[in-house]
Amino acid sequence: MSMQKQYLEQLTGVFGYPAAENPTVVIQQAAFKELHLQWRYLTIEVKPGDLKEAMQAVRALNMRGINLTIPHKLAVLEHLDTISDSASIIGAVNTVVNKQGVLHGENTDGKGFLRALREDGGVDPEGKSVLLLGAGGAARAIAVELALAGAEQITIMNRTAERGKELVSHIQKNTSSSAKFLPWKSGAAVPEETDILVNATSIGLAPDISAKPDINYDSLCSGQTVCDIIPAASTPFLEEAESRGLTALDGLGMLVYQGAIGFTLWTGLEAPVDVMLRALTAEFSKKGAKKGE
Repeated sequence: MSMQKQYLEQLTGVFGYPAAENPTVVIQQAAFKELHLQWRYLTIEVKPGDLKEAMQAVRALNMRGINLTIPHKLAVLEHLDTISDSASIIGAVNTVVNKQGVLHGENTDGKGFLRALREDGGVDPEGKSVLLLGAGGAARAIAVELALAGAEQITIMNRTAERGKELVSHIQKNTSSSAKFLPWKSGAAVPEETDILVNATSIGLAPDISAKPDINYDSLCSGQTVCDIIPAASTPFLEEAESRGLTALDGLGMLVYQGAIGFTLWTGLEAPVDVMLRALTAEFSKKGAKKGE
């Protein structure tokens, strides 16, 4: 029996399609190694039509948990036994915990952003006015968590009015925060009352890393905190903020913290965040060097 325990690995991983570029394996394996855990994180491509069988495999293989990425965050809901309140409001799950065959769903995206905002940015969103650029899945998760954390006003700026207004309606219906929509036109100004500005779009993501959201950067005001969900130490969007003396918060922290929350949900242990951040930073630096060759 002791020999069996010695070689028994605990399995976690991510289901996505495609999944090959997902960087979560880097931070989770670094955390497992740091705490001397005999756990493994698998990156698995699961086609949309195979998700039901893949979730059954989580139980069959006694996997401790799984992450979900595109296109499975919504579709996985029908394959879960329970779901957290915040994930229910968001309407999407990115982390599943296998509790002795009971699959519980959580969404750590917005929670990761919130932790980065508080711990790295030194900002508590309670009572603050937030402007979110974008209305996709990341924006929805962040908006809901900010609202649940007590943000007073959440403004959604999006090019597609229908999608932006739907998110505003969703926030108003499910939280106590006030919400409004602003159309995103070229060179749009940031409202003066904004305390926290968030780029929750994919603008600035590789391969177009020189791109930045089309807003009027001269409308940024002293005291604002500017956040980018793009997982990079710096982006043109954040460089604009820093050039004006504003607090700039990159997306690496959000990615690491959402992974750290998942790590704790699976293992019950405090995640070694510093180790995870170093591993992620090194991975992106390595990829950047290869692209420059």
